[in-house]
Amino acid sequence: MKRIAIQGVRGSFHDIAAHEYFKGEQIQLICCDTFEEVFENIKRDPTVIGMLAIENTIAGSLLHNYELLRQSGTTIVGERKLRIVHSICCLPEDNWDTVKEVHSHPVALMQCRGFLAKHPDLKAVEAPDTAGSAQFIANQQCKGWAAICHAKAAKQYGMKVLQDSIEDNKHNYTRFLVVTNPNKADFLRNIQKVNKASIVFSLSHEEGSLSKVLSILSFYHINLTKIQSLPVIGHEWEYLFYIDVTYDNLTRYRQSIDAIMPLTKELKVLGEYKDNGTHPE
Repeated sequence: MKRIAIQGVRGSFHDIAAHEYFKGEQIQLICCDTFEEVFENIKRDPTVIGMLAIENTIAGSLLHNYELLRQSGTTIVGERKLRIVHSICCLPEDNWDTVKEVHSHPVALMQCRGFLAKHPDLKAVEAPDTAGSAQFIANQQCKGWAAICHAKAAKQYGMKVLQDSIEDNKHNYTRFLVVTNPNKADFLRNIQKVNKASIVFSLSHEEGSLSKVLSILSFYHINLTKIQSLPVIGHEWEYLFYIDVTYDNLTRYRQSIDAIMPLTKELKVLGEYKDNGTHPE
């Protein structure tokens, strides 16, 4: 049985992503209040696997998680891209006539603005979590309250779905990373089948320094799929560059890393894993 640390409660999108990535396997969830707690669990027990969101196609990158990942000493062994589908749910005895307010994470409320605009009588209330809102309403028996969350969370807590798929954008995806202790990495991936890597490095504050790195990657036929910069705290105008690359030849990819290393500072490979593409549900 795999022990998976997630941020959030059962029924959360992290829970759904974990079960979909490890489909058909027995897993035990370790539900954490924060992403810091996810990494603390991995540090405390090297057999624990972490699942964490890293970017959303609408809200953008979770910048804090990039820093936590870099500092954690863990390695990425996989990813899962999950379409974000929101539902509005309530207690079984409630209905459209009795529901007066709706609770959810502020990002989820933002992603359902069109739906909420059509129901001006519903008071939108920000909460720490989507599935956590359903859990709280169910546990406290909050009559007249509804939650915006995934339909699986509604089922988890015995809630009634009033309407499914209420999100404004039907092409909203969140990308989740699977992280682990480096010593356990090869038990969770086949290194011969990996075709994607996440890397972080800093550069000297010189003209064309980033362009030179990207040119070398292009020379080795390495495809850059994402670049994210973050300032180096305490070093004005210096940045860390987090990049994702894909490749079809592991040897050529490794050669490209060796080639850019002299041009970079503090280069670190955060993980090598298989690109799982985008899944419709």
